[in-house]
Amino acid sequence: MTRPLRHDKILQLVRESGFMPIEELARLLEVTPQTIRRDINQLCEANLLRRYHGGAALGNSVENEDYFSRKGKLQNEKADIADMIASSIPDHASLFMSIGTTMEAIAQALTNSHQGLRVITNNIHVASIMSSKPDFTVMITSGTVRASDGGITGVATLDFINQFKVDYGIIGVSGIEPDGSLLDFDYREVRVAQAMINNARHCYLAADHSKFGRNALVRMGHISEFHTVFTDTQPPAPLVKLLEERGVRLVLSERLI
Repeated sequence: MTRPLRHDKILQLVRESGFMPIEELARLLEVTPQTIRRDINQLCEANLLRRYHGGAALGNSVENEDYFSRKGKLQNEKADIADMIASSIPDHASLFMSIGTTMEAIAQALTNSHQGLRVITNNIHVASIMSSKPDFTVMITSGTVRASDGGITGVATLDFINQFKVDYGIIGVSGIEPDGSLLDFDYREVRVAQAMINNARHCYLAADHSKFGRNALVRMGHISEFHTVFTDTQPPAPLVKLLEERGVRLVLSERLI
């Protein structure tokens, strides 16, 4: 069993039981306890699990990792996703771009490669990156700026988003369940993302592999609401089947994890 598949199985077992001992995981997955400890450490670094004495439980569903910790992780994977999305966006298109560190990588890829984009975002970091391009038109939403990560949310943000109908909505997410449910940590951020989805002709979901099976509190919607999912490795089998059944295009990076 490859490492990504083993990680998926560990998350599934922990989700079903609430807590799984290391020795039991090693027995079920037919690997050494040392291998399971390494796997659990990696899943904890991705905030998917919490390690306890002798085992692991689900990660925090209430509070996201801090911005600088998230920004420093999976940079190659985020760059791959950014390049794939950039190659799918034509010049002179209009875009929504949501909150998240992956959005910053996408903003940089688009700035390096495109002309004449019109961008509407509630992410001050995205606005800062893309406003450096003279031929881009960048609009930043009204609302309250979140000090922790530069995200903008609130009623004024929704009112601003709902004035537009754009070609592409590029949206991030904190967690994706096997049944396709999309999860996030802040209900205000979720409402903005939903408004972007509702006002975009084509919806792109940008999600690295750490989002599969990740726990979060607020339901954002369902993966079938998107036209295309961009990720860096093969999602869990039930999710791949769901995407095929719902006609959602899946675009994968060729980079090996």
